[in-house]
Amino acid sequence: MHEYTSRTRVWGVSCPGLPEEVSRARRWTRDILRGSPFAEDAELIVSELSANAILHTASGREYGSFHLAVAVSAQVVAVSVTDDGGTGTAPKVEHQDQDAEHGRGLGMVNALAHRVIVHASGTGRTITAELFTDARRGGQPC
Repeated sequence: MHEYTSRTRVWGVSCPGLPEEVSRARRWTRDILRGSPFAEDAELIVSELSANAILHTASGREYGSFHLAVAVSAQVVAVSVTDDGGTGTAPKVEHQDQDAEHGRGLGMVNALAHRVIVHASGTGRTITAELFTDARRGGQPC
């Protein structure tokens, strides 16, 4: 393999910060990961992260948007949602009781993913959830 060639495939899409775009982001993720054992978990993660971007950041304001990326390699499926920022508080996992209507989404993402990374920049935050494959036990690339 050439040193500059990667076996990682990456897709990206930008969505207006409208509630109906969450379902579009889910469908887009499901289509990309069709046949992957991580498709359902990734779809749920994208749904939660996209909804959070719209509800809790400038992404949900007029002319706001969020950006979604999916990266697939033999070792990992990574889904990232980048928001437009505009809040002074960092996303955090909250431990809510099972009857709570809000505050459980990032906890669910954290439970589904093998690793969650929050990266803040001057223009917003990117939350990446990684789902690791188990290639050592005969797992197939995603």
